[in-house]
Amino acid sequence: TIPVVVSLYLAFTRWDLISGTPVFVGFDNFIKMFHDPKFWKYCWNTVYLMGAIPLIIAGSLVLGLAMNQKLKGVVIFRTLYFLPTISAGVAVYLLWRLFFASDFGYANVIIAKLGSFLHIPIKGPNWLTDEEWAKPALIIMSIWQQVGGPNMILYLAALQGVPRELYEASDIDGANAWHKFWHITWPMISPTTFFIAVMSVIGGLQAGFDPAFIMTGGGPNGATTTIMYEIYNEAFEFQNMGYACALAWFLFFVIFVFTVT
Repeated sequence: TIPVVVSLYLAFTRWDLISGTPVFVGFDNFIKMFHDPKFWKYCWNTVYLMGAIPLIIAGSLVLGLAMNQKLKGVVIFRTLYFLPTISAGVAVYLLWRLFFASDFGYANVIIAKLGSFLHIPIKGPNWLTDEEWAKPALIIMSIWQQVGGPNMILYLAALQGVPRELYEASDIDGANAWHKFWHITWPMISPTTFFIAVMSVIGGLQAGFDPAFIMTGGGPNGATTTIMYEIYNEAFEFQNMGYACALAWFLFFVIFVFTVT
């Protein structure tokens, strides 16, 4: 509680972590925030990267449906799909940085081979050094990392909780696979979907620091800098602790409003 109260006080001060006493400046930090074009750019970056959420949820549902089948060795597949989530973050991000390397990365090698197969000269983009491609690269990485994670486990648990009697009754009525999913499975797992969506948005608002720090350094030209990354920069790179606290409280307010509504 005490650190939270202190951070709220610091949001109304100017303090560089070196001088002994924070200087009270009122709402100057918040005024500066809302008048800073970079702040709105970083907000947009955060929202853009959250575009991976629907794809992750859809992929987790598909994997959950597949892993709910009675297949030989299904436990092994569940483990393999979950591995990216528990893998060491820094090591994974370094591997993906190599994967997206412009000259020798496998992403561009695959694109070149595909173009050769189709007899079309295709050259892969500069994934991590191009403002237009840096965010899509992070989205691709996040989908790979999260699609088989906790969301898949939650869906699997929800699917196993659907009464089998409902499917047996639908078989008697002659329902096909799509009808079973749309009229039985989807309504029964909709509370789980709602929970996953809410938690994913909350997590998305707070995410973006680790992969951007390792893979792009927040660049190019701030294209992958999120609100969380900017809080880190202001606090520990520029020693603007007061402004960093103001950013943190803005983010808290956004998450609070979204959660309440």
